[in-house]
Amino acid sequence: MNFQGEFHGRKVIVTGAAGIFGGWIAAAFAREGAVLCLSDMRLDKLDAVRARINADAATTLLHGTDLRDSSSIRDLGLTVAANWGAPDIVINCAGVYPRTGLLINLDEDEFDRIMDVNVRAVFLMTQVMARLMVSEGVQGCFVNIGSGASRQMPTGSVPYCMSKTALERLSKGQALELAPHRIRVNVVEPGFAPGSDFSPLPADYVDQMNARIPLGRSSGPDDTPTAVMYLSSSAACFITGTVLSVDGGNSIGTYRPPSNS
Repeated sequence: MNFQGEFHGRKVIVTGAAGIFGGWIAAAFAREGAVLCLSDMRLDKLDAVRARINADAATTLLHGTDLRDSSSIRDLGLTVAANWGAPDIVINCAGVYPRTGLLINLDEDEFDRIMDVNVRAVFLMTQVMARLMVSEGVQGCFVNIGSGASRQMPTGSVPYCMSKTALERLSKGQALELAPHRIRVNVVEPGFAPGSDFSPLPADYVDQMNARIPLGRSSGPDDTPTAVMYLSSSAACFITGTVLSVDGGNSIGTYRPPSNS
């Protein structure tokens, strides 16, 4: 999709920028000339990300954000305010996707970690950055990265599914309450993309997931970024509170090839 320079000079925050989807999204905005703030708890990896996506070292902000720590999120807000005044676009991409096993055996600290990163952090990030937008008169937008797991409930991943259902409802509430300020909030549900070093998955699980995708492949580096940029663009100026699945049909249901017998 050709955005015709629409994002040139736009100030964009991407959390989880050292991850798979965060890196892809940051790279897409960098190619369109956006000014980036790359956020991740793995600060040591962000300079390599910046170099890989050819973002300008002089204008790119790097922030080692611990999304479980509200003071760290507020510090990110202070950094953005001092350098930009307010962002134009915020992509809440950071998340954890652990295979936790059965609920009866789940440690409460792990439950809290999942909810803190996948839900509470998005609430706080949006609160902090929306306040800056309102203060500066910026009619910006947020895109929160969800998951088709919000509509599915497999054993072994219940807390993750819960967190993504909660994120979807949170996003719709944010969209409703920020609409008077002409600030939009939407959700993109990416397809399956294994390979995270932060939330590693066993090989047999990856094989099972790939086998069930109706369009026959995992998510690629352009799929989710294109959807995120569309929802961030003027073409989507009348879209808020929506959820866009970009998953090859994976969230429709379980795909099984027809038998030849």
